Amino acid sequence: MAVDILLGLQWGDEGKGKIVDVIAPKYDVVARFQGGPNAGHTLEFNGNKHVLHQIPSGIFHSSIKNVIGNGVVLDPIIFRKEIDALQKYNINFSQNLFISKKAQLIIPSHRMLDLASEKNKGEGKIGSTLKGISPTYQDKVARQGLRVGDILDKNFKTYYKTLFEIHKSKLDFFKFDIKKDLTGIVDFKKYDYDFIKLEAVFFEAIEFLKTFNLVDSEYLINEELSNGKSVLAEGAQGSLLDIDFGSYPFVTSSNTTAAGVCSGLGVAPSKVKEVFGIFKAYCTRVGSGPFPTELNDTTGDKIREIGREFGSTTGRPRRCGWLDLPTLKYSSMLNGVTHLLMMKADILNDFEEIKVCIGYKLLDGTLSDKLPYDMVKETVEPIYKAFKGWNCDLEPFKTFDVLPKEMKDYLAFIEAEMKIPVSVVSIGPDRTQTISKL
Repeated sequence: MAVDILLGLQWGDEGKGKIVDVIAPKYDVVARFQGGPNAGHTLEFNGNKHVLHQIPSGIFHSSIKNVIGNGVVLDPIIFRKEIDALQKYNINFSQNLFISKKAQLIIPSHRMLDLASEKNKGEGKIGSTLKGISPTYQDKVARQGLRVGDILDKNFKTYYKTLFEIHKSKLDFFKFDIKKDLTGIVDFKKYDYDFIKLEAVFFEAIEFLKTFNLVDSEYLINEELSNGKSVLAEGAQGSLLDIDFGSYPFVTSSNTTAAGVCSGLGVAPSKVKEVFGIFKAYCTRVGSGPFPTELNDTTGDKIREIGREFGSTTGRPRRCGWLDLPTLKYSSMLNGVTHLLMMKADILNDFEEIKVCIGYKLLDGTLSDKLPYDMVKETVEPIYKAFKGWNCDLEPFKTFDVLPKEMKDYLAFIEAEMKIPVSVVSIGPDRTQTISKL
């Protein structure tokens, strides 16, 4: 069998968690391949809302094996909190949750380094979730990080102390108050006592983590494929936040595109079949960085209010704007998208007019439908095409053929421009509020 990939085509928050939950029953394995607790995958069903940060979104299906792959960075403290929140659902974690021994560990001082680094950037801050993601990936690349498999070693605490001392020497250069989110100017050394308490919680979480299935996930996944099983690779963040191809430097620290699946799970490119690209009917972005179609007006405020556009991980209000086709084409090209899945179409139900960015006007006056090398330094002016809104509740519509004409026109234009079918339209947060051709 093959690996299908599901990932975001914008700046994250596209609704990946819901779609994984919807299509998961078609798969034997659901695997996270990058990111960490900076992800917030929201699932709603049976009147309940769930936000998963590190655990794959297939966890509510008892027949599915869920794998946290080697490309993920894992925070044991947050992991334990996630598991505790799921206990009431009687999930058999010993049967359907597996964690790669090669996944990198986030230790408490990673989060402090994240805070210090972000504060030190001042107005140039990235907009980090402050979960320690970047420092952990930095340690991975520097070949000094700790991995999940290391917790089984009798010398783990020695390895931990060595890494912490490296972090402490870096933190000593930042004269910020960790207790006040680094708003003051004091010496970090004064807060060792607080850190000792945090360390105690961390090591308790490490003992908890030891009770789970810690595996060589690359073997597990490839053996499943060899046995005819199907695998869904679940991405976090979005393609426009990719460390190589995103709006650098306002990006995340991992490869969020389809290429990250091969390195993040240990599967060959030849194993990949379908690539499901998820996008919202409009655009959002959390944190800093370029956003060509951002609406700093009442329309943007309306989208944010109706769409409940606040970060599921940070709670921060999301920046909102119209759909941007040049970025969507770029992401689809990079990922080899075979199916487009449009989310939150219902948020636009009450709009008389809906706009789509079809290209950019550059500073020299030329027109382009391609992303410039550096969107941070090169400001672009979006060129819009306007559509008449469907201006009705989409809840009664269950199939594509009965959708309002205005929405059919909107979808037909996107498909013609993208040359990729729109196979799913989400009309609400619940798993049942999904129109699908898949």
